[in-house]
Amino acid sequence: MIQTLVPRKVKVLHRFRETPDIVSLTLPKVGTCVPGQFYQLSVLGYGEAPISVASYTTKTVQFTIRQAGTVTNALANLKKGDTLYIRGPYGKGYPLKEYEGKNIILIGAGCGVATLRGVIDYIIHHRHKYNDVFLFFGYRNVNDIIFKKEAVQWKEVFNFKTALSKEKSTTCHDWTSGHITEVIEGLKLRTKNTGVFICGPPRMINDTVAILKKKGFTDEQLYLSTERLMYCGIGMCCHCMIRGKFTCKDGPVFRFDEIGYFKND
Repeated sequence: MIQTLVPRKVKVLHRFRETPDIVSLTLPKVGTCVPGQFYQLSVLGYGEAPISVASYTTKTVQFTIRQAGTVTNALANLKKGDTLYIRGPYGKGYPLKEYEGKNIILIGAGCGVATLRGVIDYIIHHRHKYNDVFLFFGYRNVNDIIFKKEAVQWKEVFNFKTALSKEKSTTCHDWTSGHITEVIEGLKLRTKNTGVFICGPPRMINDTVAILKKKGFTDEQLYLSTERLMYCGIGMCCHCMIRGKFTCKDGPVFRFDEIGYFKND
């Protein structure tokens, strides 16, 4: 525990701008993490922020960061060779071991796709352990799509659909116009031996869960990745509680029956 509390100084190995407001940083791997867990990243003079893992590799770890405030702006402005501090990993990730030999559906929207990217990498490394895998990702427009290069490979390996809510349909495109929830609502999905991992804005998660439950999925099949501002990472500050549970320790990945629908506030 003490080792995860002490920040380690590391250098940025690689930096890539995914979109106008999203940057991916590759860092040396600290500790053993699983998809869905998070680290605390900090820049001296700016502060610290919890960022979910967006990869699955042995020697490095990738974080995909949306510029939304002082700390995330400072992180996104780092260049290759710059230093920052990292501590972790923290929390509970996706139950990938539990779903070996079964089907997996990944549903993400916006920057929430970054957390699911770690799951995709893991499955690619262990493809023989899983049956059918479906990827359903939604963005506002073409410029908001992250992991464009990786998506070329994903289309060859998985059942993959992308929806763009602010783009009109054209005669030549590889995406659907509309919200990803609309795409899911129109599909016939197999519920037997299937786990669903969801990450995105609270409203999108709520709508997606409601649609899936109508299709016959049970609470125990649905896993949600939650976002809360987590200061300590070990359940001491009580800042990240959701219905009596700590996001940093009991989550950030929760089974739906553990926390239920997100509140409108």
